[in-house]
Amino acid sequence: MLNQDQIAIINATVPAVKAHARDITNCFYPLMFARYPEVKRYFNHTNQIQGTQREALANAVIAYAGNIERLEALGDAVSLIAHKHCSLGILPEHYPIVGECLLAAISDVLGDAATEEVLSAWGAAYEQLAAILIGVEETIYEQNQQRLGGWRGERAFRLVDRVEESTLITSYYLHPVDGEPLVSFLPGQYVGVVLHIHGEEIRRNYSLSDAPDKHGIRISVKREPDGVVSNYLHEHFVVGDEIAVTAPCGDFVLDDSQRPLVLLSGGVGITPTISMLNTCVTSGREIIFIHAALNSQVHAFRDHVAELSARYDNLKSFTIYDQALSGDTPDAKGYLSAELLAQWLPENRDVELYFLGPKPFMQAVSGFVRELKIPETQVHYEFFGPLQELHADAVDMAVGQ
Repeated sequence: MLNQDQIAIINATVPAVKAHARDITNCFYPLMFARYPEVKRYFNHTNQIQGTQREALANAVIAYAGNIERLEALGDAVSLIAHKHCSLGILPEHYPIVGECLLAAISDVLGDAATEEVLSAWGAAYEQLAAILIGVEETIYEQNQQRLGGWRGERAFRLVDRVEESTLITSYYLHPVDGEPLVSFLPGQYVGVVLHIHGEEIRRNYSLSDAPDKHGIRISVKREPDGVVSNYLHEHFVVGDEIAVTAPCGDFVLDDSQRPLVLLSGGVGITPTISMLNTCVTSGREIIFIHAALNSQVHAFRDHVAELSARYDNLKSFTIYDQALSGDTPDAKGYLSAELLAQWLPENRDVELYFLGPKPFMQAVSGFVRELKIPETQVHYEFFGPLQELHADAVDMAVGQ
């Protein structure tokens, strides 16, 4: 536990750290990769090049320090971080590496202002957060191992089929090599995959994109222009190949509410919402499925959703294209708006709404939700929120899709 003197030092130095946060993170990553090249496998290097992880780390450091006296505010963020870490295989021994390099970066950037007392306080703060995360992560690892069909660490899977869902997204059907049953994951969860590309180990998280099946799992991957893993999977991962997979994780999952369910996605954000849809469409629960895409060519699962809509009276589906092609017939063209959303939702707004997609889409939908006065307790999302960046960096050893 931090003592009062250390808390006072953290509070006093937050403005200085905030002012130099990006410089600190720009120093941190090269320093850590130089000292401990073995941790590179846990990071998305496309995000490194683009600077998104550095920016996220800067935001995370400030967010944590700003809540140093009310750690209960970090509850949801801690759960999200811990699930990401478990999916990627983060272990307790990784935390001292991050702590050492983060303090070294703070010292290097702040210079004389980073006194022994200041570094000691920030070190204690980091150790406090690390201890919390390590405890939560061990609980998740243990639960995954003890559940029927579950496992800890990596498990070998074999690709049994691959299906192109659009010009950008391909689905991969994976069965465990050992032939044993699989844990019944929760719709909306994801797994980590471990690949070796050009002699380098790389890890990524991908949403599970189908209903739970005791025989196998499905992930659906969008080809990214500079995506090392996504391009490898699209171009080289063929039926019969094996891949290491970590146990399902994530707390962006369906609850047991009987309210009408709204599944709202943009782009590749459709992958977890398809898992949710496929799981509960036969339950009789009213479902409103809304998807925003550029056009029909990149609209994954279009025919599948249309088929479900024709079969089940409890499902209504809507699409919106902002770059519709000739012959496309979406329900709306342009960008999603509060007005469109209001047309497609029940008048009383008494729904459970799950949304996921690119960051600009998430920000826009968040605004629509407030404008339409949908109660916050009935709105669910994963990558957007006051402390969203905590899961991506500072104490995080990974990520990015």
